[in-house]
Amino acid sequence: MPVTTTTESLTRITAEALVVGIHAESPLSGPAAEFDRASGGLLGRLIETKEVSGKKGEVATLLAPPGVKAGIIIVGGLGPKESLDRGVAYKAAAAAAKTLASKERGRVAFYLADNWASELAEAAVCGSVVGCVGQDLYRAKKSRFPLADIVWAGVDAAAARRGEILGEAVNLTRRLVNEPPSEIYPESFANEAVRVAEASGIKIEVWDQSRLEAERCGSLLAVARGSAREPRLVILKYSGGKADEPPLALVGKGVTFDSGGLSIKPTDGMKTMKCDMAGAATVLGAMQAIAQLKLPVNVVGLCGLVENMLSGNSYKLGDVLRARSGKTIEVLNTDAEGRLVLADVLDVTVGLNPSRIIDLATLTGACVVALGNDVAGLMTNDQAWCDALKSAADTCGEPVWQLPMFADYAEQIRSEVADIKNVGEGRWGGAITAAKFLEEFVAGKPWVHIDIAGPAFLESAKPWLDAGGSGFGVRTLVELAGKTS
Repeated sequence: MPVTTTTESLTRITAEALVVGIHAESPLSGPAAEFDRASGGLLGRLIETKEVSGKKGEVATLLAPPGVKAGIIIVGGLGPKESLDRGVAYKAAAAAAKTLASKERGRVAFYLADNWASELAEAAVCGSVVGCVGQDLYRAKKSRFPLADIVWAGVDAAAARRGEILGEAVNLTRRLVNEPPSEIYPESFANEAVRVAEASGIKIEVWDQSRLEAERCGSLLAVARGSAREPRLVILKYSGGKADEPPLALVGKGVTFDSGGLSIKPTDGMKTMKCDMAGAATVLGAMQAIAQLKLPVNVVGLCGLVENMLSGNSYKLGDVLRARSGKTIEVLNTDAEGRLVLADVLDVTVGLNPSRIIDLATLTGACVVALGNDVAGLMTNDQAWCDALKSAADTCGEPVWQLPMFADYAEQIRSEVADIKNVGEGRWGGAITAAKFLEEFVAGKPWVHIDIAGPAFLESAKPWLDAGGSGFGVRTLVELAGKTS
């Protein structure tokens, strides 16, 4: 779906549909005022009768509107003018695009505002690219149709291109998460990463089973043992900064399907476990965008890829694993597998001498209990680094919240037979004890762990996005990488 820009008036442009933005409790201005004049005051009357309010996320459809060539106008609510930010712009454009994508359409022109700052425009364009794409990858009768041609008015061409790149990266992550586990497994994910790397000018290295064995990745390999699918480790390297500048490291959990292993999940808990590789998919999407945007920063992205399945060869409760770092781990729950995968991936990451590390993982149901489905949890060993990440997330409108990392939580993962164990003591504080486990493998590097178990996968549709993979975190990582440069 190509994105272009225009300077044509909304009354003159030829398009199947137009999108016009209005603010709540504010006089009509810009394109909205122009349409109101051309339509003989139609929009003003709808506001007076409270059929349209301009509140955030509102979408109103006007059929056969007078004064324009388009057969349909979507009026998108932007909320109060003083609270307009990138998150609002993204969701407003995405909600309008999602509404229009209910049927096949050709040219759609967006007139959300006049002369938005480039950051707002970039977010809105990104939303228009994301909102019209659904999860119906294998339906004979589609429910969502990507817009064939997206045109933006009042937007700088460079900002539009950046927004398009971001939108395509978010959609890459969403597609990978939405694919069934029969299609996305460690080897096929690695192949997809190779395709993305070659198209985006990123160096890539893929470690197969034999290389992982040679590298003594005993923790990751234990999780993979129960599956007929061999594990992989993908290492992506983008060099946009100075040659001697240590890279920013992005690390993603890539459990392409999680049965729970011998600690098997119930059916309801297993239904959406194709999404347990969302951390790795987010890293791949972010790396694609960072490279295509040519950000002046060095970044490495690592994706640890396994299936957690059951067989006679599955790892067992009571097993003691030796991680790549040499640390020993007592296994007390085979469904606490993501941290075992990341233990080895983080150790590989430390060996690449990064300046700072971020890992993303659909790690714990405990984080969802604590923060709900829409908010990711942040845990860190470096407050300044965590603050920088939270600032980037807030700027993009991706909600995150920091959880404490008190030293006492680390005592809960001390084992009597090994150095550490892979679960804490009982149910309480499970997201934090999982993070304390990961902290054991970052060698003191500035590090933030993002538990995306809630927002990575939407159980039901939002006004601006279909159910399924959300692409949460891609925009935040790209924003942070741009600020890090």
